[in-house]
Amino acid sequence: MQNDPTSDQQTHRETILNLLQKHQLVEGMVRKQDMPHHELVESLVRKQNLVKLKITLNEVALAELAQILEELSPEDMLFVWDQLGENRKELILHDLSINVLNTLGTRQFNNEKSSIKAFGLHEGRLREITIQNGEALVNAKPVWIDLVGPTFEERTWVGDIFGIELPDPDRLSDLESSARFYVEENGEIHVHSDFLLDLENESRNVAVAFILYQNILFSIRSEELPVFRLQRLRAFSQPNYVSDARDVLLDLYAADAEYSADAMEDMYSGLEAVGKQVLSKHMTDEEAAKILVAIAHEEDLNGRIRRNVLDTRRAVSFLMRSKFLEKHQLEDAQQILRDIESLDGHTTFLFGKINFLMDATVGFININQNKTIQRLTVLSVVFMPLNVLAGIGGMSEYSMMTHDTMSWQVAYSVFTVGLVIVAWLTYVILKLIEKREKKKINPGSQ
Repeated sequence: MQNDPTSDQQTHRETILNLLQKHQLVEGMVRKQDMPHHELVESLVRKQNLVKLKITLNEVALAELAQILEELSPEDMLFVWDQLGENRKELILHDLSINVLNTLGTRQFNNEKSSIKAFGLHEGRLREITIQNGEALVNAKPVWIDLVGPTFEERTWVGDIFGIELPDPDRLSDLESSARFYVEENGEIHVHSDFLLDLENESRNVAVAFILYQNILFSIRSEELPVFRLQRLRAFSQPNYVSDARDVLLDLYAADAEYSADAMEDMYSGLEAVGKQVLSKHMTDEEAAKILVAIAHEEDLNGRIRRNVLDTRRAVSFLMRSKFLEKHQLEDAQQILRDIESLDGHTTFLFGKINFLMDATVGFININQNKTIQRLTVLSVVFMPLNVLAGIGGMSEYSMMTHDTMSWQVAYSVFTVGLVIVAWLTYVILKLIEKREKKKINPGSQ
Protein backbone atom coordinates (compact mmCIF):
# COMPACT_ATOMS: atom_id res chain seq x y z
CA MET A 1 0.00 0.00 0.00
CA GLN A 2 1.48 3.32 -1.13
CA ASN A 3 1.51 6.43 1.05
CA ASP A 4 -0.64 9.35 -0.04
CA PRO A 5 1.59 12.43 -0.70
CA THR A 6 -1.23 14.72 0.41
CA SER A 7 -1.53 12.81 3.67
CA ASP A 8 2.24 13.00 4.30
CA GLN A 9 2.24 16.71 3.58
CA GLN A 10 -0.59 17.24 6.05
CA THR A 11 1.27 15.16 8.62
CA HIS A 12 4.46 17.17 8.24
CA ARG A 13 2.54 20.41 8.45
CA GLU A 14 0.74 19.34 11.63
CA THR A 15 3.99 18.09 13.18
CA ILE A 16 5.77 21.38 12.52
CA LEU A 17 2.85 23.43 13.85
CA ASN A 18 2.62 21.26 16.96
CA LEU A 19 6.34 21.60 17.62
CA LEU A 20 6.13 25.37 17.22
CA GLN A 21 3.17 25.55 19.58
CA LYS A 22 4.93 23.32 22.08
CA HIS A 23 8.04 25.48 21.88
CA GLN A 24 6.04 28.62 22.66
CA LEU A 25 4.10 26.97 25.52
CA VAL A 26 7.20 25.45 27.13
CA GLU A 27 9.04 28.76 26.89
CA GLY A 28 6.22 30.61 28.59
CA MET A 29 5.61 28.02 31.32
CA VAL A 30 9.24 27.53 32.28
CA ARG A 31 9.88 31.25 32.53
CA LYS A 32 6.88 31.70 34.81
CA GLN A 33 8.03 28.95 37.18
CA ASP A 34 10.09 30.05 40.15
CA MET A 35 12.22 26.91 40.54
CA PRO A 36 15.88 26.44 41.58
CA HIS A 37 17.19 24.97 38.32
CA HIS A 38 14.87 26.89 36.05
CA GLU A 39 17.55 27.88 33.50
CA LEU A 40 18.82 24.30 33.19
CA VAL A 41 15.32 22.90 32.67
CA GLU A 42 14.56 25.58 30.10
CA SER A 43 17.74 24.78 28.18
CA LEU A 44 17.09 21.01 28.13
CA VAL A 45 13.47 21.39 27.02
CA ARG A 46 14.45 23.82 24.25
CA LYS A 47 17.17 21.52 22.93
CA GLN A 48 14.86 18.50 22.81
CA ASN A 49 12.18 20.47 21.00
CA LEU A 50 14.65 21.99 18.51
CA VAL A 51 16.16 18.59 17.68
CA LYS A 52 12.71 17.20 16.79
CA LEU A 53 11.92 20.30 14.72
CA LYS A 54 15.17 20.13 12.76
CA ILE A 55 14.70 16.42 12.02
CA THR A 56 11.18 17.07 10.73
CA LEU A 57 12.30 20.01 8.58
CA ASN A 58 15.01 17.89 6.95
CA GLU A 59 12.42 15.23 6.04
CA VAL A 60 10.01 17.67 4.37
CA ALA A 61 10.26 18.23 0.61
CA LEU A 62 11.40 21.68 -0.50
CA ALA A 63 8.17 22.61 -2.28
CA GLU A 64 6.14 21.46 0.72
CA LEU A 65 8.36 23.38 3.12
CA ALA A 66 7.92 26.53 1.03
CA GLN A 67 4.13 26.22 1.36
CA ILE A 68 4.39 25.70 5.11
CA LEU A 69 6.55 28.83 5.50
CA GLU A 70 3.97 30.81 3.52
CA GLU A 71 1.27 29.88 6.09
CA LEU A 72 3.28 30.77 9.20
CA SER A 73 3.26 34.05 11.06
CA PRO A 74 6.33 36.31 10.55
CA GLU A 75 7.73 35.35 13.97
CA ASP A 76 7.31 31.60 13.40
CA MET A 77 8.60 31.94 9.85
CA LEU A 78 11.85 33.52 11.03
CA PHE A 79 12.23 30.93 13.79
CA VAL A 80 11.77 28.01 11.38
CA TRP A 81 14.10 29.62 8.83
CA ASP A 82 16.87 29.88 11.42
CA GLN A 83 16.65 26.12 12.05
CA LEU A 84 17.42 25.27 8.41
CA GLY A 85 20.94 24.52 7.25
CA GLU A 86 22.69 26.84 4.79
CA ASN A 87 22.58 24.30 1.95
CA ARG A 88 18.86 23.72 2.41
CA LYS A 89 18.23 27.47 2.54
CA GLU A 90 19.96 27.92 -0.78
CA LEU A 91 17.93 25.14 -2.40
CA ILE A 92 14.55 26.28 -1.13
CA LEU A 93 15.01 29.99 -1.76
CA HIS A 94 13.92 29.78 -5.39
CA ASP A 95 10.58 28.21 -4.35
CA LEU A 96 9.69 30.96 -1.86
CA SER A 97 7.16 33.67 -2.66
CA ILE A 98 8.03 37.35 -2.62
CA ASN A 99 6.09 37.80 0.65
CA VAL A 100 8.31 35.27 2.42
CA LEU A 101 11.43 36.85 0.92
CA ASN A 102 10.30 40.26 2.14
CA THR A 103 9.88 38.92 5.66
CA LEU A 104 13.23 37.15 5.64
CA GLY A 105 15.13 39.99 4.02
CA THR A 106 13.82 42.94 6.01
CA ARG A 107 14.09 41.55 9.52
CA GLN A 108 17.37 43.42 10.15
CA PHE A 109 16.57 46.63 8.29
CA ASN A 110 15.31 48.42 11.37
CA ASN A 111 18.73 47.91 12.91
CA GLU A 112 21.25 50.71 12.38
CA LYS A 113 23.92 48.06 11.78
CA SER A 114 22.07 46.55 8.81
CA SER A 115 24.34 45.16 6.11
CA ILE A 116 22.22 46.80 3.37
CA LYS A 117 22.16 50.55 2.88
CA ALA A 118 20.44 52.43 0.06
CA PHE A 119 21.14 55.99 -1.05
CA GLY A 120 19.21 58.38 -3.28
CA LEU A 121 19.65 61.94 -4.52
CA HIS A 122 17.87 64.80 -2.78
CA GLU A 123 18.52 68.40 -3.82
CA GLY A 124 21.83 67.42 -5.35
CA ARG A 125 23.07 65.60 -2.26
CA LEU A 126 23.30 61.92 -1.52
CA ARG A 127 20.99 60.82 1.28
CA GLU A 128 20.33 57.48 2.95
CA ILE A 129 16.98 55.79 2.30
CA THR A 130 15.15 54.02 5.11
CA ILE A 131 14.44 50.48 3.92
CA GLN A 132 11.05 49.18 5.01
CA ASN A 133 10.05 46.83 2.21
CA GLY A 134 10.86 46.12 -1.41
CA GLU A 135 8.14 48.34 -2.86
CA ALA A 136 9.22 51.35 -0.81
CA LEU A 137 12.83 50.75 -1.85
CA VAL A 138 11.95 50.77 -5.55
CA ASN A 139 9.72 53.84 -5.21
CA ALA A 140 12.55 55.75 -3.49
CA LYS A 141 14.58 55.50 -6.72
CA PRO A 142 18.00 54.76 -5.22
CA VAL A 143 21.18 55.44 -7.17
CA TRP A 144 23.40 53.34 -4.90
CA ILE A 145 22.69 50.18 -2.89
CA ASP A 146 25.64 49.17 -0.71
CA LEU A 147 25.83 45.67 0.79
CA VAL A 148 28.50 44.92 3.42
CA GLY A 149 28.80 41.23 4.29
CA PRO A 150 25.19 40.43 3.31
CA THR A 151 23.67 37.04 4.05
CA PHE A 152 22.44 34.75 1.31
CA GLU A 153 18.82 35.69 2.08
CA GLU A 154 19.54 39.41 1.88
CA ARG A 155 21.37 39.09 -1.44
CA THR A 156 18.50 37.08 -2.88
CA TRP A 157 15.87 39.51 -1.54
CA VAL A 158 17.57 42.54 -3.11
CA GLY A 159 18.28 40.61 -6.31
CA ASP A 160 14.64 39.54 -6.72
CA ILE A 161 13.42 43.12 -6.27
CA PHE A 162 15.60 44.49 -9.06
CA GLY A 163 15.84 41.37 -11.21
CA ILE A 164 19.57 40.70 -10.84
CA GLU A 165 21.79 38.10 -9.17
CA LEU A 166 24.17 39.45 -6.54
CA PRO A 167 27.45 37.54 -6.00
CA ASP A 168 28.77 36.16 -2.74
CA PRO A 169 31.38 38.64 -1.39
CA ASP A 170 33.42 35.78 0.09
CA ARG A 171 33.95 34.26 -3.37
CA LEU A 172 34.97 37.38 -5.29
CA SER A 173 38.68 36.60 -4.99
CA ASP A 174 38.14 33.26 -6.77
CA LEU A 175 37.39 34.99 -10.07
CA GLU A 176 39.91 34.96 -12.91
CA SER A 177 41.29 38.31 -13.98
CA SER A 178 39.57 38.01 -17.37
CA ALA A 179 36.16 37.59 -15.69
CA ARG A 180 36.27 40.78 -13.64
CA PHE A 181 34.87 43.16 -16.25
CA TYR A 182 31.96 42.16 -18.49
CA VAL A 183 28.46 43.15 -19.64
CA GLU A 184 25.41 40.89 -19.44
CA GLU A 185 22.81 40.60 -22.20
CA ASN A 186 20.25 42.46 -20.07
CA GLY A 187 22.58 45.45 -19.76
CA GLU A 188 24.17 44.66 -16.38
CA ILE A 189 27.70 46.07 -16.15
CA HIS A 190 29.89 43.97 -13.85
CA VAL A 191 33.14 45.38 -12.47
CA HIS A 192 35.16 43.57 -9.78
CA SER A 193 37.99 45.54 -8.16
CA ASP A 194 40.38 45.38 -5.21
CA PHE A 195 40.33 48.23 -2.68
CA LEU A 196 43.17 48.90 -0.27
CA LEU A 197 42.63 48.52 3.47
CA ASP A 198 45.63 49.87 5.38
CA LEU A 199 45.46 49.06 9.11
CA GLU A 200 48.02 49.71 11.83
CA ASN A 201 49.36 46.16 12.00
CA GLU A 202 48.51 44.84 8.54
CA SER A 203 47.42 45.86 5.09
CA ARG A 204 45.38 43.90 2.58
CA ASN A 205 43.28 44.22 -0.55
CA VAL A 206 39.53 43.69 -0.22
CA ALA A 207 37.59 42.52 -3.28
CA VAL A 208 34.50 44.58 -4.17
CA ALA A 209 31.88 43.72 -6.82
CA PHE A 210 30.06 46.52 -8.63
CA ILE A 211 26.95 46.08 -10.76
CA LEU A 212 25.51 48.97 -12.79
CA TYR A 213 21.91 48.24 -13.77
CA GLN A 214 19.01 50.57 -14.57
CA ASN A 215 21.01 53.58 -13.34
CA ILE A 216 21.57 51.93 -9.95
CA LEU A 217 24.98 51.03 -8.59
CA PHE A 218 25.11 47.85 -6.48
CA SER A 219 28.29 47.36 -4.44
CA ILE A 220 28.97 44.11 -2.58
CA ARG A 221 31.92 43.50 -0.26
CA SER A 222 32.77 41.48 2.84
CA GLU A 223 33.78 44.35 5.15
CA GLU A 224 33.63 48.12 5.56
CA LEU A 225 36.29 50.20 3.83
CA PRO A 226 37.55 53.75 4.52
CA VAL A 227 37.10 54.70 0.84
CA PHE A 228 33.35 54.08 1.00
CA ARG A 229 32.95 56.06 4.21
CA LEU A 230 34.88 58.96 2.65
CA GLN A 231 32.71 58.87 -0.47
CA ARG A 232 29.48 58.92 1.55
CA LEU A 233 30.63 61.85 3.70
CA ARG A 234 31.57 63.92 0.67
CA ALA A 235 28.36 63.15 -1.19
CA PHE A 236 26.29 63.93 1.91
CA SER A 237 27.90 67.31 2.51
CA GLN A 238 28.72 68.66 -0.97
CA PRO A 239 25.84 69.61 -3.30
CA ASN A 240 25.93 68.23 -6.85
CA TYR A 241 28.88 66.03 -5.95
CA VAL A 242 27.24 63.12 -7.79
CA SER A 243 24.46 63.13 -10.37
CA ASP A 244 23.91 59.43 -11.07
CA ALA A 245 25.19 55.92 -10.31
CA ARG A 246 28.14 56.22 -12.71
CA ASP A 247 29.34 59.31 -10.85
CA VAL A 248 29.23 57.34 -7.60
CA LEU A 249 31.36 54.57 -9.12
CA LEU A 250 33.94 56.97 -10.59
CA ASP A 251 34.17 58.91 -7.32
CA LEU A 252 34.79 55.66 -5.45
CA TYR A 253 37.72 54.93 -7.75
CA ALA A 254 38.99 58.50 -7.35
CA ALA A 255 38.76 58.19 -3.56
CA ASP A 256 40.61 54.86 -3.79
CA ALA A 257 43.48 56.51 -5.68
CA GLU A 258 43.55 59.29 -3.07
CA TYR A 259 43.56 56.74 -0.24
CA SER A 260 46.51 54.97 -1.91
CA ALA A 261 48.37 58.29 -2.13
CA ASP A 262 47.76 58.89 1.60
CA ALA A 263 49.12 55.42 2.36
CA MET A 264 52.22 56.28 0.34
CA GLU A 265 52.77 59.44 2.38
CA ASP A 266 52.68 57.33 5.53
CA MET A 267 55.22 55.01 3.90
CA TYR A 268 57.55 57.94 3.23
CA SER A 269 57.39 58.91 6.92
CA GLY A 270 57.94 55.34 8.06
CA LEU A 271 60.89 54.77 5.74
CA GLU A 272 62.42 58.08 6.80
CA ALA A 273 62.39 56.94 10.43
CA VAL A 274 63.86 53.59 9.42
CA GLY A 275 66.53 55.34 7.35
CA LYS A 276 67.74 57.34 10.36
CA GLN A 277 68.25 54.10 12.27
CA VAL A 278 69.99 52.38 9.38
CA LEU A 279 72.38 55.28 8.81
CA SER A 280 73.40 55.44 12.46
CA LYS A 281 76.99 54.56 13.41
CA HIS A 282 76.12 51.44 15.34
CA MET A 283 73.31 48.90 15.13
CA THR A 284 72.88 45.73 17.16
CA ASP A 285 71.50 42.52 15.70
CA GLU A 286 68.27 42.97 17.69
CA GLU A 287 67.77 46.47 16.25
CA ALA A 288 68.54 45.17 12.78
CA ALA A 289 65.91 42.44 13.17
CA LYS A 290 63.24 45.01 14.12
CA ILE A 291 64.23 47.21 11.19
CA LEU A 292 63.97 44.27 8.79
CA VAL A 293 60.42 43.59 10.04
CA ALA A 294 59.47 47.25 9.53
CA ILE A 295 60.98 47.28 6.03
CA ALA A 296 59.16 44.06 5.13
CA HIS A 297 55.86 45.61 6.25
CA GLU A 298 56.47 48.70 4.11
CA GLU A 299 57.45 46.56 1.13
CA ASP A 300 54.25 44.53 1.46
CA LEU A 301 52.16 47.72 1.67
CA ASN A 302 53.91 49.20 -1.37
CA GLY A 303 53.21 46.03 -3.35
CA ARG A 304 49.54 46.12 -2.40
CA ILE A 305 49.29 49.79 -3.36
CA ARG A 306 50.82 49.01 -6.74
CA ARG A 307 48.39 46.14 -7.27
CA ASN A 308 45.50 48.31 -6.14
CA VAL A 309 46.23 51.18 -8.54
CA LEU A 310 46.82 48.70 -11.37
CA ASP A 311 43.40 47.16 -10.76
CA THR A 312 41.78 50.62 -10.58
CA ARG A 313 43.42 51.61 -13.87
CA ARG A 314 42.00 48.49 -15.55
CA ALA A 315 38.50 49.14 -14.20
CA VAL A 316 38.44 52.80 -15.27
CA SER A 317 39.85 51.93 -18.69
CA PHE A 318 37.11 49.31 -19.12
CA LEU A 319 34.41 51.86 -18.36
CA MET A 320 35.93 54.29 -20.86
CA ARG A 321 36.30 51.71 -23.62
CA SER A 322 32.76 50.41 -23.13
CA LYS A 323 31.33 53.92 -23.77
CA PHE A 324 29.13 53.92 -20.67
CA LEU A 325 30.28 57.35 -19.50
CA GLU A 326 29.09 60.83 -20.38
CA LYS A 327 31.47 63.49 -21.65
CA HIS A 328 32.12 65.08 -18.25
CA GLN A 329 32.51 61.61 -16.73
CA LEU A 330 35.12 60.74 -19.36
CA GLU A 331 37.10 63.77 -18.24
CA ASP A 332 36.86 62.61 -14.63
CA ALA A 333 38.00 59.12 -15.66
CA GLN A 334 41.00 60.55 -17.51
CA GLN A 335 41.94 62.57 -14.43
CA ILE A 336 41.80 59.41 -12.33
CA LEU A 337 44.15 57.69 -14.80
CA ARG A 338 46.56 60.65 -14.62
CA ASP A 339 46.54 60.48 -10.82
CA ILE A 340 47.26 56.76 -10.97
CA GLU A 341 50.09 57.33 -13.45
CA SER A 342 51.70 59.78 -11.02
CA LEU A 343 51.51 57.13 -8.29
CA ASP A 344 53.47 54.65 -10.41
CA GLY A 345 56.63 56.74 -10.17
CA HIS A 346 56.29 56.94 -6.39
CA THR A 347 55.86 53.17 -6.00
CA THR A 348 58.97 52.59 -8.16
CA PHE A 349 60.98 55.06 -6.05
CA LEU A 350 59.76 53.44 -2.83
CA PHE A 351 60.75 49.99 -4.07
CA GLY A 352 64.28 51.33 -4.73
CA LYS A 353 64.46 52.97 -1.29
CA ILE A 354 63.21 49.80 0.39
CA ASN A 355 65.85 47.72 -1.41
CA PHE A 356 68.58 50.18 -0.35
CA LEU A 357 67.52 50.09 3.30
CA MET A 358 67.26 46.32 3.18
CA ASP A 359 70.77 45.98 1.74
CA ALA A 360 72.16 48.49 4.27
CA THR A 361 70.57 46.63 7.18
CA VAL A 362 71.88 43.29 5.95
CA GLY A 363 75.31 44.96 5.58
CA PHE A 364 75.24 45.99 9.25
CA ILE A 365 74.37 42.44 10.21
CA ASN A 366 77.32 41.18 8.15
CA ILE A 367 79.62 43.71 9.83
CA ASN A 368 78.52 42.52 13.27
CA GLN A 369 79.11 38.94 12.22
CA ASN A 370 82.56 39.85 10.88
CA LYS A 371 83.43 41.44 14.21
CA THR A 372 82.48 38.25 15.98
CA ILE A 373 84.51 36.16 13.57
CA GLN A 374 87.45 38.55 14.01
CA ARG A 375 87.39 38.01 17.78
CA LEU A 376 87.35 34.26 17.27
CA THR A 377 90.24 34.56 14.83
CA VAL A 378 92.32 36.55 17.35
CA LEU A 379 91.66 33.94 20.01
CA SER A 380 92.64 31.12 17.67
CA VAL A 381 95.91 32.92 16.72
CA VAL A 382 96.72 33.63 20.36
CA PHE A 383 96.21 30.03 21.41
CA MET A 384 97.91 28.47 18.40
CA PRO A 385 101.48 28.76 19.74
CA LEU A 386 100.23 27.81 23.17
CA ASN A 387 98.81 24.61 21.76
CA VAL A 388 102.17 23.82 20.18
CA LEU A 389 104.07 24.50 23.42
CA ALA A 390 101.49 22.64 25.49
CA GLY A 391 101.89 19.66 23.21
CA ILE A 392 105.66 19.74 23.68
CA GLY A 393 105.33 20.18 27.44
CA GLY A 394 103.01 17.25 27.68
CA MET A 395 105.53 14.87 26.20
CA SER A 396 107.44 12.49 28.48
CA GLU A 397 110.78 13.76 27.07
CA TYR A 398 110.23 17.12 28.74
CA SER A 399 110.03 15.47 32.16
CA MET A 400 113.14 13.46 31.40
CA MET A 401 115.08 16.65 30.46
CA THR A 402 114.19 18.54 33.64
CA HIS A 403 114.10 15.89 36.35
CA ASP A 404 117.86 16.28 37.08
CA THR A 405 117.83 20.08 37.40
CA MET A 406 114.48 20.86 39.07
CA SER A 407 111.41 19.15 40.41
CA TRP A 408 108.42 18.63 38.11
CA GLN A 409 106.34 21.12 40.16
CA VAL A 410 108.83 23.94 39.55
CA ALA A 411 109.35 22.93 35.92
CA TYR A 412 105.67 22.99 35.03
CA SER A 413 105.14 26.25 36.93
CA VAL A 414 107.86 27.92 34.90
CA PHE A 415 106.39 26.37 31.75
CA THR A 416 102.92 27.83 32.57
CA VAL A 417 104.38 31.31 33.13
CA GLY A 418 106.13 30.98 29.80
CA LEU A 419 102.83 30.13 28.10
CA VAL A 420 101.19 33.27 29.54
CA ILE A 421 104.12 35.44 28.36
CA VAL A 422 103.93 33.95 24.85
CA ALA A 423 100.16 34.53 24.72
CA TRP A 424 100.58 38.14 25.82
CA LEU A 425 103.33 38.79 23.27
CA THR A 426 101.18 37.26 20.50
CA TYR A 427 98.25 39.50 21.43
CA VAL A 428 100.48 42.63 21.48
CA ILE A 429 101.89 41.78 18.07
CA LEU A 430 98.39 41.32 16.63
CA LYS A 431 97.26 44.72 17.99
CA LEU A 432 100.34 46.42 16.48
CA ILE A 433 99.61 44.83 13.11
CA GLU A 434 95.95 45.97 13.34
CA LYS A 435 96.98 49.59 14.09
CA ARG A 436 99.44 49.58 11.20
CA GLU A 437 96.71 48.38 8.82
CA LYS A 438 94.34 51.12 10.00
CA LYS A 439 96.99 53.79 9.37
CA LYS A 440 97.45 52.49 5.83
CA ILE A 441 93.69 52.76 5.20
CA ASN A 442 93.29 56.19 6.92
CA PRO A 443 96.69 57.99 6.75
CA GLY A 444 95.31 61.18 8.42
CA SER A 445 93.87 59.41 11.48
CA GLN A 446 95.69 59.69 14.80
